[in-house]
Amino acid sequence: MTQSAKNRLPRAPTYLRKPTAAWWKRVVRDYELAEHHVLLLTKAAEQLDRGEEARERIALDGSYQHDRYGVLREHPAVKVEHAAMIAFARLLRELDLDGEPLPASRPPLLGRNRYASQT
Repeated sequence: MTQSAKNRLPRAPTYLRKPTAAWWKRVVRDYELAEHHVLLLTKAAEQLDRGEEARERIALDGSYQHDRYGVLREHPAVKVEHAAMIAFARLLRELDLDGEPLPASRPPLLGRNRYASQT
């Protein structure tokens, strides 16, 4: 593999929303990510988009709707938004982009070149 092929950054998935794709690209540019970290980042971006889509639907329809019997029910997108945001937060935590020390029970730090400043 040539040096330029090694340094080539992966492309953001085309189905991501523009702001999410821009975030994805910044993370890939600013952090040294292994292939499995890029997959985690992509899944996090997908969950972010899913949560935003649900939030937009809720903004249009309201948080509650009447069912066919006239009973007021929570909009189904509320659960989708909630689940997507939890999944996003967990995936982001696994990537550990903040660089904060993790508790001993967590896996080793991901997403950064820990040895770059030790030269």
